[in-house]
Amino acid sequence: MFASSRRFTRGVSALSALLMAVVLAVAACASSTTSSGPVVGGALLGGAKASTVPVVLPAATSTPAAPSPALSDAAGADALQSEMVSVIKQVTPSVVVIETDSGLGSGVIYNTAGDIVTNAHVVGTATTFKVTLSNGKSYTGSLVGSFAADDVAVVKITAPGLTPAVFGDSSKLAVGDIVLAMGNPLGLQSSVTEGIVSALGRQVSEPTGNTLPDVIQTSAAINPGNSGGALVDLAGQVVGIPTLAATDPQLGGSAPGIGFAISSNRALAIADQLIATGHVTNSGRAYLGVQIVDTGNGVGVYSVVAGGPAAQAGIKAGDLIIALNGQPTMTIADLSGILIDLQPGAVAKVEVQHPDGTKTTYSVTLGQLPG
Repeated sequence: MFASSRRFTRGVSALSALLMAVVLAVAACASSTTSSGPVVGGALLGGAKASTVPVVLPAATSTPAAPSPALSDAAGADALQSEMVSVIKQVTPSVVVIETDSGLGSGVIYNTAGDIVTNAHVVGTATTFKVTLSNGKSYTGSLVGSFAADDVAVVKITAPGLTPAVFGDSSKLAVGDIVLAMGNPLGLQSSVTEGIVSALGRQVSEPTGNTLPDVIQTSAAINPGNSGGALVDLAGQVVGIPTLAATDPQLGGSAPGIGFAISSNRALAIADQLIATGHVTNSGRAYLGVQIVDTGNGVGVYSVVAGGPAAQAGIKAGDLIIALNGQPTMTIADLSGILIDLQPGAVAKVEVQHPDGTKTTYSVTLGQLPG
């Protein structure tokens, strides 16, 4: 947003300079017609008296004068604006509205076969959807697959003349890159906000307790309904899937200028597997094999997956996970945040407290988070 303000300021400065130049030029022309020669103001000559001495004008030259910095800034602002307009026109047909009985979100057309990438929390538990294109035409969509751990899902429609988006390489992003968030915030179809990439590689916890890896932080406004849409760079490539906005507990609402998007590379790694098989078989994320709940004193295990890593190590329902690799795990977010940095196959030290108050540290060979 600050970048936009600076551009506006430069544009105004350029316009002011241009108007002043025009005024001065008009004044000079008017002066030259009121006497036998130009009238030179004394103040401009250090107090010398006005004179009617003829002035010799410089000869015309074929070398154009360099543009003033103000005019150059104005041209740059116009070029940036034109680039943004062009990107919006290019990407808008690829962004759709996805509606369920519980609300609406956004999606991005992935291919001409009708696969649409969105968020898992947009589809929720629904299996059929109303999908509306940017031209206003609506189609029935069906669920291809969903992977809640990374908040990615794929919906499919059958429709003619679809315009797939071009997905870019999110690993090439840099902090400061200008990006546009395109979606349907608050139900306002085909809305656009702009900002910059504020940070890269964030780990963000969702209200569900999931921890998302490789998240892009952006100052582009993200509001309810933006979820599942497109975060686009100035090349017109989708580099992220807007997912959530930061909240400020003290203000009781969203924190302005802080939004998050799943990186395009991560989103497509999951989407491609969902399209191929309906499931995720290679999440690249470590897995304990427990169902857990926050207790206030640690992470409570209320169920253990039979044959899973935790079960094989000896962890049981009723145990309380209080540390992982020596790091305290007071909440599910703590546990998820540590796990997300570990790889499948790694051996982790899991400290648990049993119902009788005794403690045991288990060596757990982590599995692959299934989908």
